[in-house]
Amino acid sequence: MNNPSASILKTKSHFEVLDGLRGIAAVAIVIFHFMEWAYSDFSKNFIGHGFLAVDFFFCLSGFVIGYAYDDRIEKMGVLEFFKSRLIRLHPMIILGSILGLAAFLFDPFGGPTEAYNTGRIFLIFLSSIFLIPFPTMEERAFNLFGFNAPAWSLFWEYAANLVYAFVLYRIARRYLIPLAVLAAAALCMVSYDAGNLLGGWNGETFWHGGARISYSFLAGLLIYRYNWIIKNRIGFIGLAILLTLAFIMPWTDWNWVTEPLVVLFYFPLIVSLGAGTALAPGLKRLCVFSGNISYPLYMTHYAAIWIFGAYYTKFKPATLELTLIIITGTILLIGIAWLAMALYDIPVRRYLTNWRKQQ
Repeated sequence: MNNPSASILKTKSHFEVLDGLRGIAAVAIVIFHFMEWAYSDFSKNFIGHGFLAVDFFFCLSGFVIGYAYDDRIEKMGVLEFFKSRLIRLHPMIILGSILGLAAFLFDPFGGPTEAYNTGRIFLIFLSSIFLIPFPTMEERAFNLFGFNAPAWSLFWEYAANLVYAFVLYRIARRYLIPLAVLAAAALCMVSYDAGNLLGGWNGETFWHGGARISYSFLAGLLIYRYNWIIKNRIGFIGLAILLTLAFIMPWTDWNWVTEPLVVLFYFPLIVSLGAGTALAPGLKRLCVFSGNISYPLYMTHYAAIWIFGAYYTKFKPATLELTLIIITGTILLIGIAWLAMALYDIPVRRYLTNWRKQQ
C-alpha cells in the first residue's frame, strides 16, 4: 500500500486573525457556561448569547476545511482525510471525557449518586469517548454527553466532515447555494419553534444541532469557494470587538429573529473580514496563542463547570465572590488548556502523525 506523500499531508498556513477570533469565541463559551449557572434567566446575563460562539466555530470550520482540503482530498483519499481529522480532533475528545469522569467521581461539592453504578458510569464514559449520543443523565438536563457536554458540537463536526468527504467536495460550488438556502430555512424554523438557537446539546433538541451546523458549515465553505474575502483594515482588535458584540447582545422576546440574523449574515461577514484583514505584527503571538488554546479550552473546561455548578448550588456566593471565581476560573482554565495542549495534545498528535507515515 502506498503512503500518501508528505506534501499532501502537510498542514497549510493559517489565517492567524481567524485563529485569534476562534480563541475569543472559546473564552466567551467558558464565561457563558459559568454565567448560566448564576443567571438562568439569560436576560440578566451579560453574555447571554455566548452559546452562539458554537455557530461561529461551525462557520469557521466550513471555511477552513474548504481551504485545507478542497485541492487535495481527491489525491489523499477519503480514508486519509478521516485519519487527519481524527488525529486533529479526537485526542482532546478523549482527554475531555477523562477529565469529565474524574470531575464526576471526585466532585467535592456533589459527586455520583446511588443511581450510578459502575456499569452505567462506564457506558456514559464510553459514549463520550466514541461520540455516541447517550442522553441519560437527568440531573444534567439529558446532555448528549454527560461527562463532556461540549462534545455535542464535535459530534456534528464529524457529521459535517463525513458529508464533506462524500458529497460536498465532489459537487460544483453553484450547488452549495441552494443547499445553504435550505439549511437557512431549517435554521429559521428551529429558531421560530424553540424561540432561540440554544439547542442541539441534549436529547430533546438533538436535531437542532444538525440545523445549526448545516447552514454555518455551508456558509463557511461558500466563502472559501467563491473567494468572498473582503479586504479591510479593521484588524484583529476591531474584529474581536465586533465578534464579542454578538455574544453580549441583549436577550429579548425577538431572539428567534435576531439570533438567526447573526448566524446567517453576521458571522459569515466576520469570517470574510477576518480572512481579508492584515494582522499587526505585535498581535501575531497573541493570535497564535489564542488559536492554539481555543480547541483544548473548549474541550477541557466543562469538567470544572460541573464542579462550579455544584458549588454555586450549595453555597450561592454573593456577586463579588462570584465575579472573582469566574475571572480566576477562566484564567486557570486557559492555563490548563495550554498545559493540555503542550503536554498532551501536541505530543499525541505528533506521535500519531509519525506512526501514520510509517504505515
